[in-house]
Amino acid sequence: MSPWCPVRDPGGARVADRSDLPDPTAPRPARDVAPDLSSRSPDWWRQAVVYQVYPRSFADADGDGLGDLRGITQRLGHLAALGVDALWMSPFYPSELADGGYDVADPRDVDPRLGTLDDFDTLVAEAHRLGLKVIVDIVPNHTSHQHVWFQEALRSGPGSAARDRYVFRDGRGQSGELPPTDWQSLFGGSAWQRVPDGQWYLHLFAPEQPDLNWDNPEVRDDALTTLKFWADRGVDGFRIDVAHALVKDLSEPLRDLGAPELSREEALHRFEPGTHPFFDRDEVHEIYRDWRALFDTYSPPRAAVAEAWIPDPRRALYARPDELGQAFNFEYLQAPWDADALRRVITDSLATAGTVGASATWVLSNHDVVRHASRLMLPPGTDENAWLLSGGHAPAVDPEAGLRRARAATQLMLALPGSAYVYQGEELGLPEVADLPTEVLQDPVWEQTGRVRKGRDGCRVPLPWTRTGPSFGFGASGSWLPQPPGFAAYSVEAQDGDEGSTLEFYRTALRLRRKLAVDETLTWAEDTPPGVLQFDRSEGWRCVTNLSADPVDLPAGDILLTSAPLVDGRLGPDTTAWLSR
Repeated sequence: MSPWCPVRDPGGARVADRSDLPDPTAPRPARDVAPDLSSRSPDWWRQAVVYQVYPRSFADADGDGLGDLRGITQRLGHLAALGVDALWMSPFYPSELADGGYDVADPRDVDPRLGTLDDFDTLVAEAHRLGLKVIVDIVPNHTSHQHVWFQEALRSGPGSAARDRYVFRDGRGQSGELPPTDWQSLFGGSAWQRVPDGQWYLHLFAPEQPDLNWDNPEVRDDALTTLKFWADRGVDGFRIDVAHALVKDLSEPLRDLGAPELSREEALHRFEPGTHPFFDRDEVHEIYRDWRALFDTYSPPRAAVAEAWIPDPRRALYARPDELGQAFNFEYLQAPWDADALRRVITDSLATAGTVGASATWVLSNHDVVRHASRLMLPPGTDENAWLLSGGHAPAVDPEAGLRRARAATQLMLALPGSAYVYQGEELGLPEVADLPTEVLQDPVWEQTGRVRKGRDGCRVPLPWTRTGPSFGFGASGSWLPQPPGFAAYSVEAQDGDEGSTLEFYRTALRLRRKLAVDETLTWAEDTPPGVLQFDRSEGWRCVTNLSADPVDLPAGDILLTSAPLVDGRLGPDTTAWLSR
């Protein structure tokens, strides 16, 4: 039998539009929510460790090969034992999975394959009983094409109020056969899709994800209704997907970019800050001030974090106290494994967050990027897509060396002031599954780019919980993406209680961090050897990370934790140490 033995995602195939989907604007039944027994501090998020759960790949309670809410609830003890403060769940809403759940057909319900609203309430109650906060993903830029609003727009025709909730335009050319602009989808190809009556609609992502028109008051009001719906059910915070893309310049005539082949970053730099046609426009901040007013009606106020792939100074605007409060720091994730580069990024990130009174955020892996146990070992300048297309063989990555570097990077991240976001499975040291067979790929990027970009499936392979079983304990049968045989050695069962394991390393680091990380200050140490990062925290401890090729002497102090054993009493390459001062 093939070692892959994949079980196809029962929702992975795209299906025709359905008219029987529930109306997301209709009221939902209310129920009493268990009291929140976790921290009542309004600032709990400033230095929290947040664990990201990708629901379809975390744990499968009903054995259909797809992770679900009951599976998450059953495994919450793992997160409590790990020592994190909160879990953030990627979308679990009704979806045909054209984009891994980020194509939302109803933002105020649970996909029936993943459970029910009662299952969600049970999850929140159990998380709070264990002292864990709950953060959910909000996807405000677009809906699924199955959303009742979009189906109504298709039926209503050009010029209708229903179409005004989205971005519909006539095409160019003699008979409207050309897209309205040269805007490109982030997944490849034109950002415009034509409908049978001849008009085109905007989709910055997949064609199954039509963009909403945020100039429409009904769209803004409905988003507030969604936020209130989940906050009333006990949700402690929100992660805002593509937070910088909501507002577009839709004044006629629509502007071409002029160079559609440019990357997102290159395109932003061609415009004055805040004036790009559809990214990071100044007007978007009015929306988040309205959201903050809603969040602050709760006690404690609901937290929020922006996903905004924009330059550092602009990103801080989303983290202002009268807006979302925090924003993901992608400069840190993208930084090379180099002492000077990391020091610049850390210094700049802390300074930028400080300009608005926010705490910094740090992340090494998530559901959209190559896992850092593999990524950090790639030579500088490596084309990650080419590496994925090679099955992870060109260049080859030494998994032991990758894990050593990943542990050092994690311990460094956990020593930094601010919030740390941990992606499911990194506590097990999981590498990227770069050699997934092309016939099992689910990410729309693969097909939409003409099978040129392999996509993000390699970081979304379901977790291994046990050494054996058809899906290593993920569920009673197989898993929607195939797990490689080597996952057995990475499983929770294989690492639990093993003093040298990555799982026990994470547990120890998080336990120490909770005791040590009191304030949000950092002081760089003087006389640091080349290739080494050293900084002191005011609570009387020091973090030292050796990114050089040779062992280095440690400064005076009692060793609290190292990411790898010392080498003759010295800190080896790709190793981090915490010391008391």
